[in-house]
Amino acid sequence: MAKHARAIVAHKVRLLRFLRGWSQEQLAAQSGLHRTYVSAIERGARNVGLDNLERLADAFGLSVRELLECDNTPGPPQDKTCS
Repeated sequence: MAKHARAIVAHKVRLLRFLRGWSQEQLAAQSGLHRTYVSAIERGARNVGLDNLERLADAFGLSVRELLECDNTPGPPQDKTCS
């Protein structure tokens, strides 16, 4: 279950960043996180803490709940983690 949740966050962060046309560096600057940490989140290699989820959600203009919601928004990247 935890790995599935991590995959959902990875997919959602990557998708939201892609839809905004942001690089990992831009997301890092917006959220106050390091670029390598953003990269690890997007790969599902990091277990993201609540404070950092809030920072990411704020950067995207979302609530934490919206960031964690599993949706099948069309568009690249084409991970199907929410099926």
